[in-house]
Amino acid sequence: MTVTEVAAERLIRIGEVARGAGVSVRAVRYYEQQGLLIAERSPSGQRLYRQDAIPLVRFFQQMFAAGLTSRRITELLPCWDSGHTDAEQRAMLRAERDRIQAKADDLQAALDRLDEVIAITDTHP
Repeated sequence: MTVTEVAAERLIRIGEVARGAGVSVRAVRYYEQQGLLIAERSPSGQRLYRQDAIPLVRFFQQMFAAGLTSRRITELLPCWDSGHTDAEQRAMLRAERDRIQAKADDLQAALDRLDEVIAITDTHP
C-alpha cells in the first residue's frame, strides 16, 4: 500500500471497531493497552483505527476464547501481518493448534456424553 493509499484510507472510531467486531469499547481499549492494536489520534484526541482493526479484533477474540494469552497473540501478529513465519514461529503455531484441537476433542467428548444422557432421558417420561 502506498503512502497516498494509506492517507486516503478512512479511519474509524473506536465505537465503530467495537460494533463491527461485536465487542465492547473497553475491550478495544484493552487490546490497545496490550499492544495488540495501534490507534491514531484525531486532533481532538479521539482514537482512530484502520478498517482492518475489525477483523483483527475478531481474531483476538477467537484466540482469547481458545485460551491464548495476549503475549502469545502478540507473538502471532507478525504471522498475521506478513503471512511469513520462521521455523520457531511455525512450531509455536502448530503447538497452539494441537492444544486447541485437544481442547475441542475434550469438548466434543462432553457433548457426546450429554447427547447420551438426553437420549436416555427422552425415553422416560
